[in-house]
Amino acid sequence: MPLTTLNEAQHRAATAPSGHNLIIASAGTGKTSTIVGRIVHLLQNGTAPEKILLLTFTNKAAGEMIARLGGFFPKSTLDRIESGTFHAVCYRWLKKIMPTLSLKQPGELKTLFRSTYEKRQFKRLNHDIEPFSATYLYEMYQLYQNASLETFDQWFLAQYPDHEILMDIYLDICEAFEATKAEYGFVSFNDLLLHIKKYLSEHSLAFDEILVDEYQDTNTLQSALIDALRAESLFCVGDYDQSIYAFNGANIQNIATFATRYPGANVFTLSKNYRSVAPILSLANRVIERNERIYPKKLEVGRIGEAYPPKLLVYDELFSQYQSIAGMIKKSHLPNDNIAVIFRNNASADGIEASLRELGLPCKRKGGTSFFEAKEVKFLLDLLSLMSNPKDMMAFIHIFEYGKGLGSALSKELFECLIHFGKGNLGRGLLHPEVFDLPKLNPNKNMQLGLFDDDLEIGSITRFKHMELPETIRAHPILKHPKLGEDGVTFFRHYHQLMQRVQQSIVPKTILSHMISSALYNEIVEILSTQRARLKTGEIDQEKKERAKERILRKAHLLLDLSGHYKELDRFVNAMILGGGELSEGEGVNLLTVHASKGLEFHEVYVVDLMDGRFPNHKLMNRSGGALEEERRLFYVAVTRAKDRLSLSYAKYDRIKKIDFKPSPFLYEAGLLKGEPTYPPEKG
Repeated sequence: MPLTTLNEAQHRAATAPSGHNLIIASAGTGKTSTIVGRIVHLLQNGTAPEKILLLTFTNKAAGEMIARLGGFFPKSTLDRIESGTFHAVCYRWLKKIMPTLSLKQPGELKTLFRSTYEKRQFKRLNHDIEPFSATYLYEMYQLYQNASLETFDQWFLAQYPDHEILMDIYLDICEAFEATKAEYGFVSFNDLLLHIKKYLSEHSLAFDEILVDEYQDTNTLQSALIDALRAESLFCVGDYDQSIYAFNGANIQNIATFATRYPGANVFTLSKNYRSVAPILSLANRVIERNERIYPKKLEVGRIGEAYPPKLLVYDELFSQYQSIAGMIKKSHLPNDNIAVIFRNNASADGIEASLRELGLPCKRKGGTSFFEAKEVKFLLDLLSLMSNPKDMMAFIHIFEYGKGLGSALSKELFECLIHFGKGNLGRGLLHPEVFDLPKLNPNKNMQLGLFDDDLEIGSITRFKHMELPETIRAHPILKHPKLGEDGVTFFRHYHQLMQRVQQSIVPKTILSHMISSALYNEIVEILSTQRARLKTGEIDQEKKERAKERILRKAHLLLDLSGHYKELDRFVNAMILGGGELSEGEGVNLLTVHASKGLEFHEVYVVDLMDGRFPNHKLMNRSGGALEEERRLFYVAVTRAKDRLSLSYAKYDRIKKIDFKPSPFLYEAGLLKGEPTYPPEKG
């Protein structure tokens, strides 16, 4: 059984008495084995599988843990264990409570938020404060939901007191945004947890034990949800020194105050590292011990074998650093997949990628723009989402925003019109309208909220008589909309034609094939490839545009390949929304941000651009209100990805930007440079 394979510290933790147990699992110390061992212990001692809840930060992690148990327990037993990410588990629960909910991606909700924001008239206020943009206000609102149990205005004004004069409008925007979501059954990822937390205030979901992986990454909302579940026993596994998601709302105090929040709690420490050789662990210890020691520990070597000391690579110029490292990787005898280049932010990735490609080395990037966040992919998913749920106003807005002269506010109006023409049915309003007059307005409308203006005259369809349009389009009542121009009509025509073509289809791959070959998608490809080929002079680089088109269509066909595994549109759309962020494409050398590298390991690791200002990153520290301690934890995570060989590099000069660099203070702390480090001033 798995318990017999655990070392003494792991076994002690896995077999701890029920109660509040915190396991400090340093990098490479076998936290997964310990969690699996704990589940074995629970099942062997009579805990019913349906009374066990396993919460992780990726569905892949949960799946791997359950798979490890497969050799010892029947599938019928393991299927009864509730497991997955906070969001996936809450989604399953909420679907039973709210069967008609529609889970939306952050980018889509941002579109809806922006369409609400654009109806507000900030200019009418007499003040000198510049209102925050719709995007920034949306991001702050999402962060608030994760990070605070206060009201939004209390939390917001504590950070931006000079915006008090705008707070009523900000609140009105957020309230209208929430009202629209409720009207159409939209929920965000945050809403999954918020709705379940509210449900638990009056109901119970009884679990004997909740196991939480990566506990240091939990935010205030997730911690409150764990408490709301009121389980008899908690088994939380994490590492204070690997808490690196403060910018995303993670609250390091959850793990730091565990013992005080849960009186009588047990704290176990796993310190034997089975991943990295001794010199790498020694370097990691020297750096991280400069942070406050909430839980005293020191990594111990659990591996036996040849140990290579970490290398310091120093370069006179920034790009020569990338070229040199690419050359070293070219000479390596290791498979490309066993090598990783890790950087603090994505600006470093372009030079590395270009240098590797120049040498004919394949590579894959993770930690930048996700495949599922690419505009060309999101557009197709929006089309599919709207077919799956015709009430999805936000998907409609996101689609029609691409039309020239449209935008989010007008797109929302067009959606309302089509619903009106179809007597509540979007498809009927689009293809077979039954009402031919534009919606009437409420004469008592709020000046901030009005969808249409009463004084606008209905546009005459004859103004489009010179356009070559099929009769179905020429006779459509949407053409009466006074704000609709010729470009908008062309875009509508392309959408109408596509929907006519796919209205009887139910197989995702068939539908996607039609979408990718449609005039509508060709228009999107043209827009995006033109944007990506535009030079600083404003001119279009045609060769670059053709390459952009190839990349766009490659992504579209990858999505098409993914759809081949599904026969039902709803299942495919839900899988792409819930699991899209965990899928990746490509093969070769791994190019990773530090955040994307977390939880991974490689035989050979290069940590690049270790210059003061880049790593630690002064700009990101100030923007997120972070601290040097968090940057140091990022460095710790980066270096502990290496199993056998670790190289740390920095450059002295950037000839493009004409900037001189100083070495990162972490190189001094690591003992690779002599002297005392100079630290950046902290925000304060």
